[in-house]
Amino acid sequence: MTDLVRLGAVAPLELVRLHNDLDGSAGANRAVGIRPQIAAQNDIEAIKAWLARFADTRTTFDSYRKEAERLLLWAVTELGKPLSALTHEDLLMYQRFLGDPQPAERWVMKAGRKWSRFDPEWRPFAGPLSPTSQRQAIVILNTLFSWLVNAGYLAGNPLSLSRQRQRKAKPRIIRFLDEELWTEVKATIEAMPRETDRERAHYFRVRWLFSLLYLCGLRISEVTANTMGGFFARRDRDGEERWWLEVTGKGDKTRIVPATNELTVELARYRRENGLTSFPLSGEPTPLLLPIGGRQRSLTRSAVHLIVKEVFERAAQRLEARGAEFCSRAQLLRSGSAHWLRHTAGSNMADSDMDLRFVRDNLGHESISTTSKYLHSEDDQRHQATERKHRIGW
Repeated sequence: MTDLVRLGAVAPLELVRLHNDLDGSAGANRAVGIRPQIAAQNDIEAIKAWLARFADTRTTFDSYRKEAERLLLWAVTELGKPLSALTHEDLLMYQRFLGDPQPAERWVMKAGRKWSRFDPEWRPFAGPLSPTSQRQAIVILNTLFSWLVNAGYLAGNPLSLSRQRQRKAKPRIIRFLDEELWTEVKATIEAMPRETDRERAHYFRVRWLFSLLYLCGLRISEVTANTMGGFFARRDRDGEERWWLEVTGKGDKTRIVPATNELTVELARYRRENGLTSFPLSGEPTPLLLPIGGRQRSLTRSAVHLIVKEVFERAAQRLEARGAEFCSRAQLLRSGSAHWLRHTAGSNMADSDMDLRFVRDNLGHESISTTSKYLHSEDDQRHQATERKHRIGW
């Protein structure tokens, strides 16, 4: 395969082939006189050995691969050095590069769509990284370098000299929709066109997605990775049937989330619109969110993200149409993401005086090792409290 990086191009990790002087087989920072704990002979093999630890957690794997890939490509393309020869000073230059990846035609994807990793138009960046994303990138790379040192592949960690400042926790969540903005988002969804079959399908899919994100406080990854077979019903101590949704989320942890009456109404409506029975069977493989057109496959995280951003953009335009005094509110809405709905859900539950233990368990902030076979009285109280105090109010 052609040495893509030597030609001044960049390519995904899977396609990169490097000559001996750039592949790290003789990198200046390679460990000497130490028996390595991994079989890697070059930098790409070492990165793949590190990534293999995260293969079972797709979100983490993709995030970690992205940061390692970016650094490797930058090192060989911009500096003409292998990753295993980078110095502390090189990493300081790279931190500045993250804030403005230049030349843009080499590093930044064209706007308007998300390119496949194997498309010639693919680039490692969608644009400059925010300060928060820059810090996250360095944290991940520090993890990579530390692991490679412990594995006996590198002699030292060039990031270990960086000043490690402990960030103070923010006193409160600020990335959420207040009542006014949340009401505007719901009104925007209700105003979506429904004249054609496709418009109607899109409307009900959006309404169901926002119900999941808000009433259940789900992450995008949890929407795309779980199925409708996770819904199940049990009778509580008073004999009342209550629905729950079992979710496998971040860190492969499983939790059960109350499926309130509002949510089950939306579930039944969405399923009927897609030609399904009102309620799913246990273990049913139907994805929580379906593509338009009847194919029962999961949407990608980027596709769900775009659906949410499209709704926020429509809501922002509605706000701007009211006058200049609403422009700042519209811009705030444009900066939002699907994760803001999770924060909005948590804020509403907490503000409604729900027991914080119930909020914690609904959002999965604490580890839940297994899903209980039987609902305990505390779970029943959590369901009742969620039913009474956490509503979407379509």
